[in-house]
Amino acid sequence: MAEQEKFSKLKILKDIAEKLNEGTNLREVLQEVLAMLLRITEFKTGWIFLIDKSGKNELAAYQNLPSALTQDHLKPMCSNNCWCVSKFTRGTLHKASNIMECKRLEDAILSNSGDACGLTHHATVPLGAGNEQFGLLNVASPYKTHFNETELDLLESVAYQIGTAVKRIKLHELEQEAAVAAERNRLARDLHDSVNQLLFSVSLTARAGREMSKEPQVKDTFQYIQEMSQTALAEMKALIWQLRPKGLENGVVHALTSYGTLIGLKVYTEVQGLITLPSRVEEAVWRIGQEALNNCKKHSGQNQVFVRIHVSTPTILLEIWDEGRGCLLHGNEHLTSMGLVTMKERTESLNGIFRIESNTEKGTRIIVEIPIQEGKHGY
Repeated sequence: MAEQEKFSKLKILKDIAEKLNEGTNLREVLQEVLAMLLRITEFKTGWIFLIDKSGKNELAAYQNLPSALTQDHLKPMCSNNCWCVSKFTRGTLHKASNIMECKRLEDAILSNSGDACGLTHHATVPLGAGNEQFGLLNVASPYKTHFNETELDLLESVAYQIGTAVKRIKLHELEQEAAVAAERNRLARDLHDSVNQLLFSVSLTARAGREMSKEPQVKDTFQYIQEMSQTALAEMKALIWQLRPKGLENGVVHALTSYGTLIGLKVYTEVQGLITLPSRVEEAVWRIGQEALNNCKKHSGQNQVFVRIHVSTPTILLEIWDEGRGCLLHGNEHLTSMGLVTMKERTESLNGIFRIESNTEKGTRIIVEIPIQEGKHGY
């Protein structure tokens, strides 16, 4: 009997390991593996939380949740107020454990918010790889109030496999980001060495033609060509900046100030609490700030803009505002501009908060808050 149980456990671990090694989309992998775990064991319900260093949790996967936990678009599952997450964030949860009662289920039952389907207790186990921990795996079954050592041992093995897969996928995402950055740098170099130099040559040739010509119409034509090539040259320089911001190696504030100067803005900066930012956060702040400066240049009617950066663990606050025309836009509603939508998406991809305040003749203010914990990559 013991040999049969051992074989069954090894078969489960083998099947799950194969599934974990297939994918690179974290949430899809977690959802599929959780479904497989429930299908090949006697557990009926499960869910996985990914938890950042501040203790904020996100429901990354779930299977067969009772209606008591799915009310209001899974609202009961979106709170940090539960015992397993509290134990995890306090650093007191190191192995698979029996949770005597589930606070989420208890609260749902007390509020009569739905059917708990006989669920009152669950087992919980941290997801980790080496010294890093990424979240929790929870499983439960109707009317089951205790999980034996064999079950907990199996869950611990599965959780280790999942934690290792999370680590692998995170490293894969970092490699992808590095590859994208390298490709942008290559395109920037190619544009500078080819198109940029060609436009500069066209401008010089047009200037020489205008100076050599005696016919007014011909001179006007060369003048027009020169002006157009200079405009295209300026646009090309701005594009190269977008691909590879010169000066970002000296910090995002320096890069934004330099970019503002490039497009004809006077940038006034205020900085508090500077630290070295994680690369993804620095990239996002740069791209959001760049788009905000472009909007100011195009729409405000002003040539000056104000930038405030306040770094205070665990967040960075970025504010960019002008005192120009403004518009009738409040909050995050009706973001019709593609630039505004992009800024909001960049912010929220890092679990940040994006706000815009604007009034006619009073200017526009962009406010962005982004978590800066290392190791937090969009979940």
